Amino acid sequence: MGQLIKLQDYVSRYQQDIFVYPSRFVRLKKQQWDKWHKAWETNESFNPLSGQQYTAGTAERLEEEKEPLMEKLKGLLKRGKNEELEEYEAVGDEVTKEEDVLEFEASFAVRPETIDNLKHQFLDQLYRFQMKWATSTITEKSFPDKHYYYDEKLKYFLQRYPDTYLVMFNPIFLLKKAPVETETIVISPTEVWCISFLEEEDSAVFSGSKDRFWTKKGKGEEKKVLDPLLALNRTEKIVRKIFEIHSIELPIKKALLTRNGYIDYPAAPIDVQLIDKRTYDQWFQTMRSQRSPLKHVQLKGAQALLQYCQTASVKRLEWENRDEP
Repeated sequence: MGQLIKLQDYVSRYQQDIFVYPSRFVRLKKQQWDKWHKAWETNESFNPLSGQQYTAGTAERLEEEKEPLMEKLKGLLKRGKNEELEEYEAVGDEVTKEEDVLEFEASFAVRPETIDNLKHQFLDQLYRFQMKWATSTITEKSFPDKHYYYDEKLKYFLQRYPDTYLVMFNPIFLLKKAPVETETIVISPTEVWCISFLEEEDSAVFSGSKDRFWTKKGKGEEKKVLDPLLALNRTEKIVRKIFEIHSIELPIKKALLTRNGYIDYPAAPIDVQLIDKRTYDQWFQTMRSQRSPLKHVQLKGAQALLQYCQTASVKRLEWENRDEP
């Protein structure tokens, strides 16, 4: 499952420490899946969240355990800044680990009939957990548009790619004080992909051109569509420039993707891959077969890109008055 490290301009936990959260997510996912799988095989009345029999009082008990940690954090607000910084790092890490478990309240009310159904339910729960990590931190939160919880393309990247793929879904970069929305960026252990979708009805044919508009032929009348390479090229230039500034050496590739249609562009630039219905399966299997672990240069590249992203968020209520005596 790909990891959502940035969604539009929402605050992300990965921005806090890109060298910690990716491996933490992989570990947490494995732990939760092992619990789900064991519960399913043994047919227990089981809540994978806690690793024990789940009753109506379990959730209340977990919330009670969470409260002392939050009280510790609030108590730090009244102390000196140096002392606060040291204790915040320790207690904050404790709360973070606790929230990692508490937020992922994965459970199934009805036992899935097959292992595939179990996997689908697990991935759907994990998707919502990812949305929390991509839109909130311990101290801040953003207010994501509800459609992202059901966005087919976002789910495609998060549910069908390896855990070591870091996804920036339509991130907004702040360059020279101007916001610039880009296409999706996928950072794998060995390369970076800038990916743009070109999809409408099934079997539509897109004819490329060096002009500003392409032609789409499908059901109904022929129509013009804005050249999709414009946004894709802009995204690639931003990534390349940031990598040059920070001396990041990762290959950058561009892909124009239509899973249900065709692209006809014999004179296409050689630096972009046009992937349509005829070549999609082979390309997708190559992407999924990536087995390299997370790499330091990959995380450095992600960190560099995140530094230039715009973020819109508000402080959580318990942190709003932290500077007051």
